[in-house]
Amino acid sequence: MSAPVDPTTTPAWEKLTQLAADLQPDLRGWFATDPGRAERFSFTAADLYVDLSKNLVDDAVIAALVELGEQVGLAERRDAMYAGEKINVTENRSVLHTALRRPRTDSLVVDGTDVVVQVHEVLEAVYDFANRVRSGEWKGVTGAQIKTVVNIGIGGSDLGPVMVYEALKPYVQAGPECRFVSNIDPTDVVEKTADLNPATTLFIVASKTFTTLETLTNARMARDWLLAKLRDAGAVDGSERMDADAISKHFVAVSTALDKVAAFGIDPANAFGFWDWVGGRYSVDSAVGTSLAVALGPDNFADFLAGFNAIDRHFAQTPLASNVPALMGLLNVWYVNFFKAGSHAVLPYAQYLHRFAAYLQQLTMESNGKGVRTDGSEVVTETGEIFWGEPGTNGQHAFYQLIHQGTQLIPADFIAVATPAHPLKDGDADVHELFLANFFAQTKALAFGKTADEVRAEGTAEAIVPARVFPGNRPTTSIMAPALTPSVVGQLIALYEHITFTQGVVWGINSFDQWGVELGKQLAMQIAPAVAGDADALAAQDASTKALVSYYLANRDRG
Repeated sequence: MSAPVDPTTTPAWEKLTQLAADLQPDLRGWFATDPGRAERFSFTAADLYVDLSKNLVDDAVIAALVELGEQVGLAERRDAMYAGEKINVTENRSVLHTALRRPRTDSLVVDGTDVVVQVHEVLEAVYDFANRVRSGEWKGVTGAQIKTVVNIGIGGSDLGPVMVYEALKPYVQAGPECRFVSNIDPTDVVEKTADLNPATTLFIVASKTFTTLETLTNARMARDWLLAKLRDAGAVDGSERMDADAISKHFVAVSTALDKVAAFGIDPANAFGFWDWVGGRYSVDSAVGTSLAVALGPDNFADFLAGFNAIDRHFAQTPLASNVPALMGLLNVWYVNFFKAGSHAVLPYAQYLHRFAAYLQQLTMESNGKGVRTDGSEVVTETGEIFWGEPGTNGQHAFYQLIHQGTQLIPADFIAVATPAHPLKDGDADVHELFLANFFAQTKALAFGKTADEVRAEGTAEAIVPARVFPGNRPTTSIMAPALTPSVVGQLIALYEHITFTQGVVWGINSFDQWGVELGKQLAMQIAPAVAGDADALAAQDASTKALVSYYLANRDRG
């Protein structure tokens, strides 16, 4: 890959700097004098309808942002990613999560291998496994059908599957339920297995290298639980042969480290692979989603992949001026670099998306939380922002106060669907209509606010008027879809993947490595002997760590 372009040296950046200095945000006035604003700044991408009109932009700003995308080579770098060029320069890897959802009829040859063929070979294996579990053909060691699938992973091997499982609960087919274990805190595995029958439980251990500390620790605890419970029930006699048989029928893996999978006791034939060109946070549509294929069924999983692909094609084929992920990414740059916005709220008015913000935290912050550019030089601008949020209307009663009247500018994405999964009524009132009335009202209130005169007109005492004024001009993007289908969930994920990519290109960073997570893991292994009571290891620690570990050792109750 060529060296990144310093965005601050481009004519577009100079233009944006002047536009930001001159801008006097006035969404009320802009809408009043420009009846075509909403239509002009609204776009479609597959099933998504995206309204950008309540952002702090005018035509000149949008044009300059598009020019910025052009001048930093956004289209060229996008095309390089899609083609399999090794844009992950610190690991010398291609970045091909988009290949995971390409149709079987496509072809993409990278380093002499058609990766689309590889992808569909694994998909076929995953679908066959899902059908065997769902039909009851796959049985546990006692001959009982599987009723619960427990996915053991962390990071992208957990956040994605959990989020999608929750988002698509109305599409979960009759059959096994899914649970998810991620935290190395023993509480997680204990609580998730507390009421399970080991004879009807199947574990999926998701770790590409099969070395992830948290995942392998949890997997070993799950294995111990399984064998102990089966022995207590008389289902196995504790012999090495019967234990091995039980493990092989109650554990499968998502990994490419077949030797380590086999050493654990899992039949390598029951290991579903993925590739080094798939980062964990981009992997939910790979074999990492095996638990989802079991829960949703292969047809729904295929629709999920088709949703990703629809946005992939939009991002690849649509000019930047109407390219929704590109425009949203460029808008994020506008706020981070020219308004110094440090965070970004994602507010789904769909309860099933209650884990979406947590999923986006890894996608966006692990990708763009970087201080070094792809050529090894320091970044020249602010990078990344904190993504956070909760479903509406819960958030309205928690933190919207800060967004409406606080001193920080917090751009927010509002997400809603037209058709609910559960069209219930409260008397004669359609509850979803009431719910969406809040969705529409919040973006209106954030945009247009409430003036002091409007507050006074309500008869408010003058001393209280300032506290009840809403300044408005708080930027929002509204994203709507017909319903929260498997395809639409895939579209939403792909949308934010490409938003994240767009920002990374502008900033000149590698959005596909994550070296920042490594140091803490290395130090944890060094500190572990001290935590276990090794005096020499404790003495080697800094004063603060030594004091904290000493407190732990003094107060740990071992029963």
